[in-house]
Amino acid sequence: MHVPVSFSFDVSIVIVSLNTRDLLRECLQSVIRTGSSLRIQVIVIDNNSTDGSAAMVEQDFPDAVLIRSKVNLGFGRANNLGFQSARGRYVVLLNSDAFLTAGSLERSVAHMDANLQAGIGGGRLIGPDSSMQPSARMFPTVLNDLIVLSGLAARFPQSKFFGRFDRTWANELECAEVDWVPGAFSIIRADALAQVGNFDPRFFLYYEEVDLCRRLKRKGYSVWYWPDITVVHIGGQSSRQVPSLETSRAGAQITLWRMRSMLLYYRKHHGLLARFAMLMELVWYWLQARRRQLSRDPERRNTAYVARLHVSMMGRAWRDTRGGRLSPAQPW
Repeated sequence: MHVPVSFSFDVSIVIVSLNTRDLLRECLQSVIRTGSSLRIQVIVIDNNSTDGSAAMVEQDFPDAVLIRSKVNLGFGRANNLGFQSARGRYVVLLNSDAFLTAGSLERSVAHMDANLQAGIGGGRLIGPDSSMQPSARMFPTVLNDLIVLSGLAARFPQSKFFGRFDRTWANELECAEVDWVPGAFSIIRADALAQVGNFDPRFFLYYEEVDLCRRLKRKGYSVWYWPDITVVHIGGQSSRQVPSLETSRAGAQITLWRMRSMLLYYRKHHGLLARFAMLMELVWYWLQARRRQLSRDPERRNTAYVARLHVSMMGRAWRDTRGGRLSPAQPW
């Protein structure tokens, strides 16, 4: 990202959208409703939508910078395209299905201004029903992934050991320095982004923000969670919880993307542990399939079928990425 000598804006809000016209409209309206006194630049990257999203932005929000991509660039590469036009001293990532609340931008900037070592910060993500969503997390490790995959994290959320990945044991109203914050909403210091580089373009979807936070921390910057910043997020479920797989084509595709990104991340940051991460998921799902395939309970038999699909897709993800060494041709 090119950072100008003098910034034209306090905040550049970068929003990536793919066929989310109505949600995108609500997202942009939430930015306007904040009534912020900050100098705000809004950048929308349309990932080759077919639902009229780009035309809506052009007509209803003429002050926004609209960038039309002719292909689906995914999350990281689309944001990188937006970063090229960003002229704010801070860059805010905002999902098209995430909505700012009053004062959220001012408090974000105030926190960053008060802590010059903060490279990136996130807020408290809540669902439309005010339910808490994972907002401050630990870096993935084989152990952390196994705890989540096994269901122990969900069973013992108040345990500092079992609830470690999503920090479910922590008081959600206390600020904390953490490993990483979700890309649904985060504020990034533009100078820090210029030092570490943009999102790694090898990640088409998933793990982009994890990788970025890791690189920022290696440069000596800190990652913060601030609960007084509230953002309503429709997305809800974290992909790392690995719920029962939708057996639809779309569900299988998303699972395959997650597995590819996981392997790319592990190979990049943990080397040979990528193989252990792959084997851990393979063995777990193989055991689940073996345990339940002979059951007379239709639900358990379906779970066995889903587990076998996971085994197959992990094998494909391993081949597709050559063990995490190569990102397949994009768009995935």
